[in-house]
This record gives sequence, C-alpha cells and structure tokens, in this order.
Amino acid sequence: MESTILYEQYADLVQKCREGDSRGFKQLYDHYSGAMYNTSLRILNNTVEAEDILQESFMDAFRNIHSFENKSSFGAWLKQIVINKSINLLKKKKITLIETNADEIECENTEEEGAGWKVQQVKDAIKKLPDGYRTTLTLYLLEGYDHEEIAQIMGVAESTTRTQYIRAKKKLLEIIKSGSHE
Repeated sequence: MESTILYEQYADLVQKCREGDSRGFKQLYDHYSGAMYNTSLRILNNTVEAEDILQESFMDAFRNIHSFENKSSFGAWLKQIVINKSINLLKKKKITLIETNADEIECENTEEEGAGWKVQQVKDAIKKLPDGYRTTLTLYLLEGYDHEEIAQIMGVAESTTRTQYIRAKKKLLEIIKSGSHE
C-alpha cells in the first residue's frame, strides 16, 4: 500500500514537471540525486565525473520528461539514463573488456571466503578494480542487471560480461586478501 502511495506521489511530481512547475523539478531532484550520484560513482569511481553525469542525467530527464511513459517508475527511468551516461563516459575513456570464448570461463565458489569481511573493506576493494571489471561487477551485483542486459548496455557479447564478472570477482578477492594482511 505504501509503495502505491509513493508511486502516485512521484507520478504527480512528474506531471507537475511536465507542466513546468519548478518545485516539482526540485522535489524530484532532491529525492533521487543521492541515489543516482552513488550509482554513477560506483561505475565511474570518480567523484567529479559522477557529479557531471548526475547533472547531465537530470538535465536530459527534465528536458525529455514528456517522453517518460510511466511504464516504470521515474527513478528506474532516471537510473537507466545515469547508467547509460556513465557507461558512455567509460567507453569514451576506452575501457577494455576482454573478449573470450565461453569454454574459457571458470566458475569459482567464493561464497564461504567472504564471511567476516566488512562492507567498507569490500567497497574500498571495488574502487581499486580496473574500470571494465568494476563496471560489470557493479551492474551485476549492485544494480541487479543480468549478463544479457549488461552486454546490451555495454555493446559487447554476453560471454564477455560473464568473463569480466568472474575475473572481477577473482581480482576483488585478491585485493581484499592482500589488504587484510596490512
């Protein structure tokens, strides 16, 4: 029931924005800016770039508010804009994803190894990952995209995102383990 009320509240704000109400723009910005900044920061690992992407994303969203069709929540629509802009920036910076054959992929069970790690320890380790690894890991684990969706967003083969994810997990474990001895 509460989520229905929230959805209707934000649908009303979107309508106000369509009508040019500046308070509606501010309320949507205030509500979503923190989460959208964090999404971009997790992908880009650069505060200045994440701030720029945040501003560009809101400008695009508000400029194109009339094309928002309420098929999803405004937050989901905005998040897609933020992710796409973040990925596009990484592509401009020429992040490299390693193409591989599906039979080269090795799966490791690392579930037990994570016991006892602190959240901050994992966050710090994720920041140290190369761009391609961090992006794939972030989209898959933190943003909830599947490999097919990540491949589509990044313009690569699905096997590439799977490989990037597996290698990212392996590298993440190495970073965490090496940091635990400090």
